[in-house]
Amino acid sequence: MADQRHQQRPTDAMKGMFAGQKGQAQGPPTSKVLAVVTLVPVAGFLLLLSGLTLAATLIGLAVSTPLFVMCSPVLVPAAAVIGLAMTGFLASGAFGITGISSLSWIANYLRRARLPAEHLEHAKRRAQETAGQMGQTVSGKAQETAGRAQEAAGRG
Repeated sequence: MADQRHQQRPTDAMKGMFAGQKGQAQGPPTSKVLAVVTLVPVAGFLLLLSGLTLAATLIGLAVSTPLFVMCSPVLVPAAAVIGLAMTGFLASGAFGITGISSLSWIANYLRRARLPAEHLEHAKRRAQETAGQMGQTVSGKAQETAGRAQEAAGRG
């Protein structure tokens, strides 16, 4: 009896994974099953097309390269220059997109990194206190200067 309790069949474990609220066994959601059934053949077909395209490209390259080399010594350097130019343009575009996306990410990060309201209130209060102290200091210095100016005018 105890031996049967400790041994669990794999099907029981699987039922436990997908158990519903009432304890009944349920399978994966229908949307996930449909997604897998739809996407696996599509992905397989695209991989097959990719392989066929690669094979055709390699065969075409193997056939045409000797013809280009023998027929025209100008075509090989021209192809190299065009290839390098295209690589440069693509690299430039990739670097530009990377830079722009980095700046966009930083801007979004800074926009989301708002301070909590209590920190903002504390900062506002400190700024007002500092401005008030500076105002008092400036008005005090102005009064001192005015008093000294009157004294100097009275002596002169």
